[in-house]
Amino acid sequence: MRNNNAGARHHRLIYLLSVAHRRLQRWMATRPESEVTPAQAGLLFILGRQDGVLMGEAGAALDLGPAGISGLVDRTELAKLIERRADREDGRAWRIWLTPKGRTALAQAKAGAAEVNAALTEGFTAAEIDIVARWLTSIQDKFPRGAEQ
Repeated sequence: MRNNNAGARHHRLIYLLSVAHRRLQRWMATRPESEVTPAQAGLLFILGRQDGVLMGEAGAALDLGPAGISGLVDRTELAKLIERRADREDGRAWRIWLTPKGRTALAQAKAGAAEVNAALTEGFTAAEIDIVARWLTSIQDKFPRGAEQ
């Protein structure tokens, strides 16, 4: 379903989305209490829900390809937030696990995310945020990973 409303064509959505993404990423990366990058926080959130996930599953959840998740796991492991172990059933596959330092960083990242989400939603009703969330989610459906290939 296309929105053919003439006013909708003048919102500069691509520009606004791009600028918002860059500003939010920069702001989050410069937080003094932030021990992890936004990408590392995303990985910690996944492991907080399911510790010991396969690297490929984590990559898919974060919308990263094999090289992207490999680099992220390397950096996060170097920071001693996670550890990588060979899968017991498939020696070619790796599972990633939170370390005690990673659990502490996860708790800090959750608190930081709650603060950021509160700032992002300030001044908007729950119904308005539901619409924004639905719109952002729809982008993933309209432009699925791999469609560009």
